[in-house]
Amino acid sequence: MRAQLLADQPTLVGRSVRLEPMGPEHAEGLRPLFVGDAAESMADLLVETARVGLSRARTRTDRADWAIVRQDHGTVVGEVVLFELDEEHAAMTFRIALVGPEVFGRGYGSESTCLVRDFAFGPLGLHRLSLDVAEENQRAVRVYEKAGFRHEGRRRQVRKVDGQWRDQLLMAILDSDLRHDPKR
Repeated sequence: MRAQLLADQPTLVGRSVRLEPMGPEHAEGLRPLFVGDAAESMADLLVETARVGLSRARTRTDRADWAIVRQDHGTVVGEVVLFELDEEHAAMTFRIALVGPEVFGRGYGSESTCLVRDFAFGPLGLHRLSLDVAEENQRAVRVYEKAGFRHEGRRRQVRKVDGQWRDQLLMAILDSDLRHDPKR
């Protein structure tokens, strides 16, 4: 594993998106992720707090944070993160979030997932990449399955949403999964 690549995080370029090392210049584009349902009076404070955190993101050597930016006009449409580095076992955790429904269904999440997967098992040299996803988020589950992630388990009733307990699905991909997949 080449963990130094987390400190010298590259820009990853795809057909419709590029993944830029995240910094304070991405804060406004990521505003919907930071603000959520907060009152507008709190929104600017939340974005400024996020901007401060993002200015530190590039100094981290144990994770990689990217802004998902559209190639055609530079709009930030989400974030993707590799975190929870376990260098001894060459493993990390994956997370992705798009800014809202207006960018769903356009392939940005799929392409970003594959770019990070290829970086993780290529130059970075991971053995294992894992994630957890809300059971009801079937769109994301399909993206992960198409990228080669396999179901490993379920954490039962870990989140309460609208008064209902919801499960989390555990998924992962191994470097050997990619080597044995003739489609890759």
